[in-house]
Amino acid sequence: MTWIFGYGSLIWRPAFAYEAQRKAALRGWRRRFWQASPDHRGVPEAPGRVVTLVPDAQAVCWGMAFRVAHAQWQDIIAELDHRERNGYTRCTVALEFEDGGATDAITYVALADNPSFIGPAPLAAMLRQIGEAHGPSGSNREYVTRLAEHLTHLNIHDEEVHGLHSALLAADVAHEAMRS
Repeated sequence: MTWIFGYGSLIWRPAFAYEAQRKAALRGWRRRFWQASPDHRGVPEAPGRVVTLVPDAQAVCWGMAFRVAHAQWQDIIAELDHRERNGYTRCTVALEFEDGGATDAITYVALADNPSFIGPAPLAAMLRQIGEAHGPSGSNREYVTRLAEHLTHLNIHDEEVHGLHSALLAADVAHEAMRS
């Protein structure tokens, strides 16, 4: 296997060499901001929120598939295992490409039994957490913004990602109006 599926930050920052990238769909999973990030987009005392996949038989999660050279596979997987170490499990999944082709790939999923899985929360609580969190990889707000922008560029609409991004922008406008 030489394909890796990205549905979060891997879409815009794979940080590994690849031979090809293709828009791909993963059936039976939905992208959700249900994983705490105390190591990248937050700190242990104030973790951010990042995406994981949650099972949903009716859902289709679109993202990017990256094909890597077989000779680099082990090194890249070792790097990704380290990058995704906070609660993510490497899984093999079946992807579908826009043109009808298909392939197996690996992806990383933060399952509900990991210590950093935080599940759903009211929108106001999510906005507060995302708006305040900042870690070694940058702000949590930047994570949401970059994911929303890249999904838009790929012509992928994700209700949760775009909803959170729109709510963050609306909160910024409201905050500015209050300061005026």
